Amino acid sequence: MTSVFETLLDEIEILSRSGRDLPEILSDVCKLLKDNVFHYDWVGFYILDQQNSVLVLGPYCGKPTEHIIIPVGKGVCGQVAQSLKLKIVQDVSQESNYIACSLDVQSEIVVPVLINGQFVAEIDIDSHSPAPFSVIDENFLSAVCNLLSPLF
Repeated sequence: MTSVFETLLDEIEILSRSGRDLPEILSDVCKLLKDNVFHYDWVGFYILDQQNSVLVLGPYCGKPTEHIIIPVGKGVCGQVAQSLKLKIVQDVSQESNYIACSLDVQSEIVVPVLINGQFVAEIDIDSHSPAPFSVIDENFLSAVCNLLSPLF
């Protein structure tokens, strides 16, 4: 993992122990990631509304989106909620179940937040760069989600 990601993980760990409200912490995490990782152009959390089987947009940083509610199973975010597995789409134009948030988005990574194997939320990151995501992003964002999961 790069030193930038290691530093960000340290900052997120401090945030996770701050005792502040979850939405404030998630908002700060979004800002940290968007401001410090060049290819993270939109960073947000979708939180599961289990009763209605939908994802509800939580804190985010980036251009506003009209996708504030996503059914589980629909789009990349809904697929991750259903499969409980991280998903990278290096070219969103090739994804048949993609929900377009912006014409600028070229790629996306979505990582689930799990508690005891149960899906509770996910971090969604859009990039305006073509195919920028690597195993380093996967490992870093998985570590971020693991740090945050006890807060849900």
